[in-house]
Amino acid sequence: MNPVESWLADMRDIRGTGAGDPETSYYGPLENLFNDIGKTLKPKVHCVISLQDRGAGKPDGGFFTRNQFQKASDKEPRAGQVPERGAIEVKSPADDVAKIIRTEQVKRYVARYGLVLVTNYRDFLLLGHDDQGRSLPMEGYTLATSERAFWSAAAHPRKTADEHG
Repeated sequence: MNPVESWLADMRDIRGTGAGDPETSYYGPLENLFNDIGKTLKPKVHCVISLQDRGAGKPDGGFFTRNQFQKASDKEPRAGQVPERGAIEVKSPADDVAKIIRTEQVKRYVARYGLVLVTNYRDFLLLGHDDQGRSLPMEGYTLATSERAFWSAAAHPRKTADEHG
């Protein structure tokens, strides 16, 4: 099963319980998706969900390169690191990414982390900043244009993964 298919199947299954939180219950599948994809990148990138506050609030996650991990288990973890490849801000599929990127929270994250991937699970938008430090959209991908369309797509993970690669 490819990473997108697996992610969508997990999303569908969590939603099917009727007990999930619209944002946080889906962090696990999103983390798995990012880590599956991160293994294919150079350098490899690892997603860590629920970061400590490093002066801008607590992002929902961050992207760390492998050299940021302490390899010896008997040593103290590396203190005070920020994710080298940026932070992640996640909202529910009902939320609008275009509105999320204008929030003070996301502006603080961009200022602190340089890169922020904002997602509502159906839209993914990577923000950087311009020379004046203002948020600047860099790349984006839309899997579904609405919450309803997203859950319809998630109901058919293989078909949707094949369509979106």
